[in-house]
Amino acid sequence: MTGLSGLIRRDSKMFFKDKGMFFTSLITPIILLVLYATFLADVYKESFAANLPAGFNLPEGLIDGFVGSQLFSSLLAVSCVTVTFCSNMLMVQDKVSGARFDLTVSPVKSSTMALGYYISSVLTTLIVCYGATGVCFLYLSKVGWYLSAADVIKVLADVFLLVLFGTAISSVINFFLSSQGQISAVGTIVSAGYGFICGAYMPISQFGEGLQKVLSFLPGTYGTALIRNHAMNGVFREMSEIGFPSEVIEGIRDSIDCNIYFFEDNVSIGAMYAILGGAIALLILAYVLLNVFVRKKSN
Repeated sequence: MTGLSGLIRRDSKMFFKDKGMFFTSLITPIILLVLYATFLADVYKESFAANLPAGFNLPEGLIDGFVGSQLFSSLLAVSCVTVTFCSNMLMVQDKVSGARFDLTVSPVKSSTMALGYYISSVLTTLIVCYGATGVCFLYLSKVGWYLSAADVIKVLADVFLLVLFGTAISSVINFFLSSQGQISAVGTIVSAGYGFICGAYMPISQFGEGLQKVLSFLPGTYGTALIRNHAMNGVFREMSEIGFPSEVIEGIRDSIDCNIYFFEDNVSIGAMYAILGGAIALLILAYVLLNVFVRKKSN
């Protein structure tokens, strides 16, 4: 444990010491929030209005709260994964600088070194993402706050799980990279594409039936659905209290991916947690085994 804790401290210090890496990770969610609020708010509002039955009118504050919660959940669903590719750059930088070679010739086990990178990246990403979550809560308090204390706790738990998931993905991918150019290219691709395939930018329900079935196999889809459910619980409760029919509410939940269907079967919240947790465990195991295998092969 002493070796692992030492590696975690070393990797975390290296992350915060690199001001470019740290500020890039920190500012990314804020930029996304501004872009989402500027460009996606009207799209979400129009989509919401289109799903309302004729004659139904909602208070403006509730509509703003609905749109704000959807933006909030989309931002965190993307940031918790994409930020990990910034915080996990140290793994590649150590290869470029030769520091990785110095670590591999030490008595530290490959599995311990791999977990050191992973845990350090999780901790640094959590600092950034929980900071972004705080900013999102402030934004939501301005446009329309309907979250209960339980909803807030669940959102924070979802952020934690998504960071574990994102770090596991970035660890497996970054393991095969060996230059700054490669990590920059991969980071750009992930930042541009992940929001679409996880349903953050556009609900999966608006895609074609074939693509919906393909995306239902991806764990990130369920991570987005979890945080969206918990971010929007309060809005749906308010709708019920003011007399919205349950059928209308379910139709809205379907349209924004609060309800995810796997070949016509509605996936429960518990099943979503199980899928995301299983994906995290498998990815971490694959990452550790990759490090152990390469170490043995090089020896």
